[in-house]
Amino acid sequence: MIRELWPLLLVRDVDESSHFYTSKLGFEVAGRAESEDGVYWCRLKRDGASFMLQQRAKDRDYLDSPAPNVTFYFVCDDADKLYTEFSAKGLSLSPPSLAYYGMKQLFVPDPDGYVVCFETPTETWSG
Repeated sequence: MIRELWPLLLVRDVDESSHFYTSKLGFEVAGRAESEDGVYWCRLKRDGASFMLQQRAKDRDYLDSPAPNVTFYFVCDDADKLYTEFSAKGLSLSPPSLAYYGMKQLFVPDPDGYVVCFETPTETWSG
């Protein structure tokens, strides 16, 4: 039985990224690993969703660009409510919009260039 999926995002600064996800998007730190250089990994969760952040190796040139081809979709109860919540925390976002397949979607860029989408099924959703 597969019970959960925890995607791993390579980020420039674990502290900066975890602060963004906790202070702006309402996630909480569920686990972390540290070395003498500080935190290099953490797992974040909100409700039933989790993902991990890993410090990029500073000597790896191929990791210097963000991941524009990766988007994380979190299915949620109310994208409009999250838009209000995130806007109140200082994020400048476009309001949720309706996708052609019937999901109401709120897109949020993170500090490393990943895109996070919070989406709510509507009556016209065909999934």
